[in-house]
Amino acid sequence: MREPVLVPRLRPFTSTIFAEMTALATRTGAVNLGQGFPDTDGPAGMLDAAKNALFGGANQYPPGPGRPELRAAIAAHRQRYGVHYDPDGEILVTAGATEAVAASLLALTGPGDEVLVIEPYYDSYAASVAMAGAARRVVSLATDGDRFALDVDAVRAAVTANTRAILVNSPHNPTGTVFTRAELEALAAVCVEHDLIAVTDEVYEHLVFDDAEHIPLATLPGMRERTVSISSAGKTFNCTGWKIGWVCSTPELVAAVKAAKQFMTFVSGGPLQPAVAHALEHELDWVEDLRRSLEAKRDRLSAGLAEAGFAVRPSAGTYFVCADVRPLGFTDAAELAWQLPERAGVAAVPVKVFTDHPDEWSHVLRFAFCKRDEILDEAIARMHNLATIAPSGVDRTLTR
Repeated sequence: MREPVLVPRLRPFTSTIFAEMTALATRTGAVNLGQGFPDTDGPAGMLDAAKNALFGGANQYPPGPGRPELRAAIAAHRQRYGVHYDPDGEILVTAGATEAVAASLLALTGPGDEVLVIEPYYDSYAASVAMAGAARRVVSLATDGDRFALDVDAVRAAVTANTRAILVNSPHNPTGTVFTRAELEALAAVCVEHDLIAVTDEVYEHLVFDDAEHIPLATLPGMRERTVSISSAGKTFNCTGWKIGWVCSTPELVAAVKAAKQFMTFVSGGPLQPAVAHALEHELDWVEDLRRSLEAKRDRLSAGLAEAGFAVRPSAGTYFVCADVRPLGFTDAAELAWQLPERAGVAAVPVKVFTDHPDEWSHVLRFAFCKRDEILDEAIARMHNLATIAPSGVDRTLTR
């Protein structure tokens, strides 16, 4: 039997390392700071709204574009940024942001097209580009002091006559960086100059810290008509398992994305959509409390990692903080990651599994701080024993 045609393009990626690390953490009783989902529930009002919808009969197919009350709530939410979308034609509800990214690339790119991807990148991006039959061109984040920065000159240099789209993720997973207005304005200029479609993954839009600001690319000059803006309820309202996301764009681009999406999941989350509508309309004060809590958790974990000997990189948003393992005597974060669960009782993820150029990112480890304080404190206490771990030269190959 011939191999399926997509196998060469759809390689196992971070799902492999996550599964292996989770199994190792479970077996050893390690605190798992590799998994990027919270260990507490979302707002009670949202959960009640879901219960009421479930027992109120909202259990059949919702409309293909999404329930009207949710589309209206998404439109009102986006107006917070000063951009208007018509809920009847410019908004599409999806099975999470992951499906939204995949459907957007399937709809808007194809064989012969190139998609610019900024690395490190969320693992589904590579798979989505491959499924679309397009070619991935990768541009790495640069280092500006301790901060991971967008290298706009490198983005501009990577554009070719075949470049069709660029994937933009800010606040950024896995590094925790948040692109500045100057970076985004320069990126917008590149998109306009080369007539590129921007697909923006903004799922951490509310989870920004200190003086960082989330600026949707669609709000910048020339970008409203060429940006597919994607977000979801999962990270904003601590309901990652609900998989309710959305696409906002022009009627033409949304129609194209819907044409692809309808043959993937068709619809999803019927009784959850009214609950997310309720949350967008009534629970943003809860989200602000969540943001402040996560900022404190970031500080808590960052201080603990520094005390354990890591060189901690600043995180301006998301659930994640990255740390350089070289002060501990390691050159390969993956080697330390494999040792941590058994020898220190903590699990984390090496950033190089999110890249096409692992050697450039081999020294960086990602930790998730979206956990209860007592869990973070236990992990910090365990990592104070890191001095007992020395590089062993173990060659544990990561599946990429």
